[in-house]
Amino acid sequence: MQQNPTPPTPTPTPTPEANAFERLSHYGGFDWAKHQHQLAVVDHAGAVRLELRFDNTAEGWALLREKLAPFPALGVAIETSCGPDVERLLDMGLAVFPLNPKAAERYRDRKRPAGAKDDPLDAWCFADALRTDGHAWRPLRPLDPATMELRLLCRDEIALIQQRTALANQVQAALHEYYPVALQSFDDWTSPLAWRFVLAFPTPADLAHAGKRKWEKFLHANRAWRPGTAERRLALFAKAAAFANPNAAVTAAKSMLASALAEQLLTLQRQIDRYRQRIEKLFAEHPDRDTFGSLPGAGDKIAPRLLAELGPDRQTFDSPEALQCYAGTAPVTRRSGKRHDVVIRRSCNMTLRATVHLWADLSRSTCVWAQAYYARKREQGMGHAAALRCLGQRWLKILWRMWRDRAAYDEARHTRDQVKHGSWVVKLLPDATPAASTH
Repeated sequence: MQQNPTPPTPTPTPTPEANAFERLSHYGGFDWAKHQHQLAVVDHAGAVRLELRFDNTAEGWALLREKLAPFPALGVAIETSCGPDVERLLDMGLAVFPLNPKAAERYRDRKRPAGAKDDPLDAWCFADALRTDGHAWRPLRPLDPATMELRLLCRDEIALIQQRTALANQVQAALHEYYPVALQSFDDWTSPLAWRFVLAFPTPADLAHAGKRKWEKFLHANRAWRPGTAERRLALFAKAAAFANPNAAVTAAKSMLASALAEQLLTLQRQIDRYRQRIEKLFAEHPDRDTFGSLPGAGDKIAPRLLAELGPDRQTFDSPEALQCYAGTAPVTRRSGKRHDVVIRRSCNMTLRATVHLWADLSRSTCVWAQAYYARKREQGMGHAAALRCLGQRWLKILWRMWRDRAAYDEARHTRDQVKHGSWVVKLLPDATPAASTH
C-alpha cells in the first residue's frame, strides 16, 4: 500500500515590506540639507554606481531624475520620514526607507570609527546600510490626500496651541510686574476673556478710573457674568490700586508689553479656530470617523489626532505591540548579566505619544474601567504620568483591534471580553460580582 507523501511545509507569505525590498536592484543613500543634497547609489555587491551632489532647486531635482533613470528599481534611505524632500522622492516612484537618527549615527560609526563625517560619507553609509539591513526596514507608504492634510493640520494646530501657551505665560509674567489684581481675577489665561480684560483695562489706574458700571458692562459683554465669580471679581477690581507697582515707569513699559501680547493672543486664537473648523470638516468626511469618534474621552480634538497619526493603511501596524512601540507606551527592557532595567521608550512618535497621554487622562471621566485601572496603578505606587502610560498601553491594544476591524468602541463587548479572559480589571468595577466573573 502506497503511503501518501508528507505535504510540503507551506512557504510563509512575504510581507509587502519584504516584497518592496526584494524588488530592489540598487540601493541609495540620501543626505539632505537646506540648500544642497548628496546622493550615493550602490549595487548588490556594494560597489558605488553613482555619487551626486545637487542643488535643492527645480534644476537640481531635474538633474537627479535624469541621473537615476538607469536605476528603475531603486530604494533610498533618508534620515527623516517627512518633508518636501521625502515627498519628491516618493513622487519619483522610489521606495523610500526612513532611517532613525540614532541608527544613522551608529551606521556612520560602523563605517568610520574615528568619527570622520561629511555629506558623501553619510550618503554612502545610508546606501550600504539599506543594502545590508534593509530587509528588516519598513518603506514609507504615501498617505491619501485627506489623511495627509488632516495629519499636517493637527500637528500644526498643536504647535499653534503651544505658542498660545507660551504667550499666555509671558502675559502673566508681565502682569506680575505691575498688575497683581488682573492675575487674581482670572484663573484661565488661555481664555480670550482674560486677554480682552488686559486690552480694556491695561493698567490698575485705568481699571480704577473705569468704575463699577464699566466693570459690569465688560463682564456682561463678554458673557462672563456668573453668580459665583462676578462679586469676587468686582471686589478685586475695587482694590486695583492697592497692591500695584508704585514705579510709574515699570507700569508704563509692562502695560505696553501685556497689551501687545494680548493682541497677539487674540489674533492667534482666531487662526486656531480656523484650524479647528477645517480639522472637524475633514474628520467628519473621513471613512474612519466612526471608529475614532467612538473612543471614550477622545472628543473633537483627540479623535482626529489619533486618526491622523495611525492613518488608513491597516498594514502599517501588524500587531498591537507594534502600535504600542510606535506610540511610546511600551517600555524598553535593558538586560545584561545581573542588571535588568525597564525604562520609558524615548524613540517613538512624539505627537502620538502626547495624544495618547491626553486621551488616557480624559477617558477616566467617561469610562469606569479606565478610572479603576488608573486608580489601581496609583495604589501600586506609580506616579500620575506612569499610570496614564500604562492605561494608554491598554487603550492602544483595544484601539488596534477596532482600527483593524473598522469597528466602533463597544463598552459592553469590551466588558464581556474582559470577563471571558479573566481580566483582573473587571474585578475592580463597582458592579463586579462573583457570579459575573464566572460567565
